[in-house]
Amino acid sequence: MKTKKLALYTGVAAIVIGAGATTLALQADESAQPSASLTESGEAGQAITIYKSPNCGCCQDWVEHLAANGFDTRIVETDNLNEIKQQHGVPRDMASCHTALIGNLVIEGHVPANDILAYLEDPNFNTIGLSVPGMPHGTPGMETGRKDDYQVIAFNANGQQQVFREHKDY
Repeated sequence: MKTKKLALYTGVAAIVIGAGATTLALQADESAQPSASLTESGEAGQAITIYKSPNCGCCQDWVEHLAANGFDTRIVETDNLNEIKQQHGVPRDMASCHTALIGNLVIEGHVPANDILAYLEDPNFNTIGLSVPGMPHGTPGMETGRKDDYQVIAFNANGQQQVFREHKDY
């Protein structure tokens, strides 16, 4: 009797293990291949994590601008933005109202989605971030009816900065 029970338990265990292994193999194969509908339609956006104050409307408007331009946005609301800026090397003179991350690239302030995409297509060596310092009127999320000229600045860990894009008469 013990031999029959042992054989039965061994058989059941083999079936369970086999079914589990098959399920894992199928899941691994599915996750290794991109979804055809996302790939074909171009809807798979660049993932960006935005750190913002829970009370900031212009930050939310900027998030909506990114989403409308194909970014996959993830919001982290925090009351400690200065700590986030320090952790990611944002110089004081580059600071704005929110900080976002695309991989290791820092996006500080109201940087237009098209400028982010252009940078990602042709990144500069040693650049850790792009910034629109302050909160200029007319930038995405700061559409107040007034349009200030502004620059998108690329900055690196050594504090060096250079103009990436300039927006005048837009």
